[in-house]
Amino acid sequence: LDVFYPIFPDSDWVARMVPLGLRTVQLRLKGADDSEARRQIAHARDVCAAHGCQFIVNDYWQAAIDLQCDYIHLGQEDLAAADIAAIKSAGARLGVSTHSEEELEIALAAEPDYVALGPIWETKLKVMKWAPQGLDRIGRWKTRMGALPLVAIGGITPERAPSVLAAGAQSVAVITDFVTADDPAARISTWLAWASGVRG
Repeated sequence: LDVFYPIFPDSDWVARMVPLGLRTVQLRLKGADDSEARRQIAHARDVCAAHGCQFIVNDYWQAAIDLQCDYIHLGQEDLAAADIAAIKSAGARLGVSTHSEEELEIALAAEPDYVALGPIWETKLKVMKWAPQGLDRIGRWKTRMGALPLVAIGGITPERAPSVLAAGAQSVAVITDFVTADDPAARISTWLAWASGVRG
């Protein structure tokens, strides 16, 4: 996983933004039927493959396996319904969302390849039943997780990102900050410049 990755709502976003130099992206489709989901996942996968970008599929784990995608991200409800053994036997790596200590335990039991924590700050795009987690919780999660990569999400801007990494996260996932920008591509470029500085 790159130090920064955007989460896109459809494969057209992926096709527009990956060529800017993105190294990791997640496709989070909402409400697509199976055939549409598979079309978009295949499209996004091919764009990412052409540009050397790591591609993560949110939720549609069976389609992701069938289309030979190598990263799958699941929320807690999807995790409960998914065939984790099938995901692992397919060779796909797994990321899991967490919002509470209990969810962290559930996530770690699935032996994921990374864990996401959010929302760190209030997020406007998605109505969350969880209060902002704050930076302190990143450190607590990291202590509990050990060497497992931690992705922080929720209300993160380029200005806030350094404090997130300093608290212990390896990566920041971003949606609202660029989707709501007047020029999303320019905002992604700002993020890429920041990430480049972090990577050295």
